[in-house]
Amino acid sequence: MQYPKGTIKEYTFHSSELQETMQLLIYLPVNFSPLFKYSLLIAQDGRDYFQLGRIGRLADELLFKQEIENLIIVGVPYKNVQDRRRKYHPDGDQNHQYIRFLAHELVPFLDMEFPTYQMGSTRALIGDSLGATVSLMTALHYPHSFGKVLLQSPYVDEQIYNLVDNFKGGQLVEIYHIIGTQETEVNTTDGKVKDFLSPNRLLAKKIQAKPITYFFEEFNGTHTWTYWQPDLKRALKMFF
Repeated sequence: MQYPKGTIKEYTFHSSELQETMQLLIYLPVNFSPLFKYSLLIAQDGRDYFQLGRIGRLADELLFKQEIENLIIVGVPYKNVQDRRRKYHPDGDQNHQYIRFLAHELVPFLDMEFPTYQMGSTRALIGDSLGATVSLMTALHYPHSFGKVLLQSPYVDEQIYNLVDNFKGGQLVEIYHIIGTQETEVNTTDGKVKDFLSPNRLLAKKIQAKPITYFFEEFNGTHTWTYWQPDLKRALKMFF
């Protein structure tokens, strides 16, 4: 069935944190009106979520069926593989600046441009793989700005464990987390093969030890959009 389609608009603005012009893809529902208030979902790997995840069409369906609340989806695309790693990887030379860009520049821009609730509990971050990693890092650094984070097969290392272990704002954050049981030999962009499953299982134990509202599930599949895309419907319905 075809559902009434929202619009996806392209925006650009200059980031002082990153010293570059950032592109944004912003989905507005078909019934968008400045008279309503909207929750925000900010997607790393922004173009992938619209093209491979088909998140705009999914939002059209769920909004039409009144299965989710009013929602604006903001995709932040990466320029290339190297750019993605520099911003998303915990060791990336622009990782800290990118996290500050999300909290200190993107959120104020969106709150000024659109009728948002302007509360952390109504702002979510989502990402796959390294995009999930930087989403989690951002939410843990800025839990008052981002109250929800959706993780699809995140890359996990000691820095992530330490962030979770030291996190004190558990009541402020809700986490949705999936990992594939076949993600034991994932080819990463630095040319290495890594086990994602075991680190994610340990991450789950660490999160479960915190007073965090948390959903965790292992799916029977690999590190690909073949599995992340169908999962998005449940993720959006659960959090919105």
